[in-house]
Amino acid sequence: MQRVRLRYTKRGRLRFTSHRDFQRAFERALRRAEVPMAYSAGFTPHPKVSYANAAPTGTGSEAEYLEIALTEQRDPGKLRELLDESLPDGLDITDAVEARTSGLADRLTASVWELRLEGVAAEDAERAVAAFLAADTVEVQRRTKNGMRTFDARAAVAGLEATPAPSDRPGQGPCAILRLVVRHVTPAVRPDDVLSGLRAVADLAPPVPAAVTRLAQGLFDEESGTVTDPLAPDREAVTAAPQKAAGPAAAPEPTGAGSA
Repeated sequence: MQRVRLRYTKRGRLRFTSHRDFQRAFERALRRAEVPMAYSAGFTPHPKVSYANAAPTGTGSEAEYLEIALTEQRDPGKLRELLDESLPDGLDITDAVEARTSGLADRLTASVWELRLEGVAAEDAERAVAAFLAADTVEVQRRTKNGMRTFDARAAVAGLEATPAPSDRPGQGPCAILRLVVRHVTPAVRPDDVLSGLRAVADLAPPVPAAVTRLAQGLFDEESGTVTDPLAPDREAVTAAPQKAAGPAAAPEPTGAGSA
């Protein structure tokens, strides 16, 4: 059985698709592309697809991940092309690699988010960010299926900075962009929780909802403060495999006057 890991996006209007909607669209794409899927056992077999840490509905993403199990070997690059052609624009398969290591979900420990705040001046956003980062704790509330829950939004934030939007962006008026690096903890701290925290500590309230996009997710490097590519270990293992299989070069036969 072959396992392949895929990176996909949610762009434009497709950011409003729920995780269940994406599952249905992806399973249709598997059938259209005639992918030789492995299926679960039991009375209602379903394709063996493992989804990892999906973005909330309404947020865009450039870095969603899943893993599929196949009954026949396929080239990951060709498989990526076939599936990408079978999905609607906005749900795009951008990378594929054969799984050669374990624990993809364990390598998704942090996310990088971009939050576009239309109607907010960069200076106001910078002041709010400074107040948020200076706080020891920032308590926010979120409604869950068990009612309202209060938790600290500050501890999970590994990085937060504000910059002005590019001058050539479409639209007019002020616009600030926040770049947020947040660790995956329990309970999960989402971008809207950080926005609630900015409102609590600095009264920052964008006049329109923020446009939120996940730019990356993977292992968080404490030294550099960056998030690394979770598929890199699999790519490295694929590259190293042929060299390991070949083994060391055989020693040459001895030559010289003493040879027979």
